[in-house]
Amino acid sequence: MSVPGLPVISVERKKALYAFERSVGIKFRDIEALHLAFMHRSVSNEIHSKTNNERLEFLGDAILGAVTASLLYNNLSESNEGELAKIKSVVVSEETLSGIARELQIDTMMVLGRGEELSGGRDKKALLADALEALFGALYLDSGFKKAYAFVSRCIAPEISKVRENRGIEDYKSRLQEICQRKFKAYPSYKLAKHSGPEHERYFWVEVTCGGRTFGPGTGKNKKHAEQEAARIALAEM
Repeated sequence: MSVPGLPVISVERKKALYAFERSVGIKFRDIEALHLAFMHRSVSNEIHSKTNNERLEFLGDAILGAVTASLLYNNLSESNEGELAKIKSVVVSEETLSGIARELQIDTMMVLGRGEELSGGRDKKALLADALEALFGALYLDSGFKKAYAFVSRCIAPEISKVRENRGIEDYKSRLQEICQRKFKAYPSYKLAKHSGPEHERYFWVEVTCGGRTFGPGTGKNKKHAEQEAARIALAEM
């Protein structure tokens, strides 16, 4: 996989990439493909290049969706389409993917621009989830669908089990609504506190009010994710 515009990878960076491969149990034929998967657009802006991991993220998102749907279809024969869709939405969520990325120590591998680094980019769930999806896409291009399927399955199958055992990430908004209706005979109210960032990389802050108390803000790369996070905070504090 030749990557036009990609700067020469240093010896130390290659050592880190090889160590990452060993730690997660994958092997790239082209180490540049793995390096590119971790290259955030903020650093490409600084080196005046269009080379970054966004296209790989786009591809990896599709690979992730296909593998997850296949696992659910083949292993949950008793579940209907609605149940499968609900489990899938949790498994491929930013919350779940960022957790997997941290377990794989992708946060230590990401290449960020100075501004993104200083603003805590390595801890941002959206960036972590995006880098994991880019890794899926890069592995697919480098080694084919079979190896990509095996690796994605290894990452995702445990999360499916967690959801089935009701130990995974839940639909916090639904839970909060049930509690608010039962305790206060009212629905929770969500308010967009602010948003920032360019159109392609916007972040949202959302607060939720329930029972006369306001919780949050929850943050996310879209309002839906931010609302879920605000609901999670409310549930924890209540």
